Amino acid sequence: MAGGWARDGAVSEQIEASINDELARLKARRAPVGESLTHCAECEEPIPEKRRLAIPGVKLCIDCQQERDGAHQARGGINRRGSKDSQLK
Repeated sequence: MAGGWARDGAVSEQIEASINDELARLKARRAPVGESLTHCAECEEPIPEKRRLAIPGVKLCIDCQQERDGAHQARGGINRRGSKDSQLK
């Protein structure tokens, strides 16, 4: 159900495109390489063995990784695929 000048299914297409963009961004991130560290490179806390086995090449503990990930979330909130009317509101 689309309203205004948008064709039917346009909203679903926008949602799908946004999800695909985010998945592509996550896949493009560089994965850790090499051997996992036993202690965090930033805070020196031990990295649990299960984390080291799950993510080969891990260098940070969960807390430090979450802090680092949170710092990179400052992206624009503009819907690039939105209709002209939705951007004017």
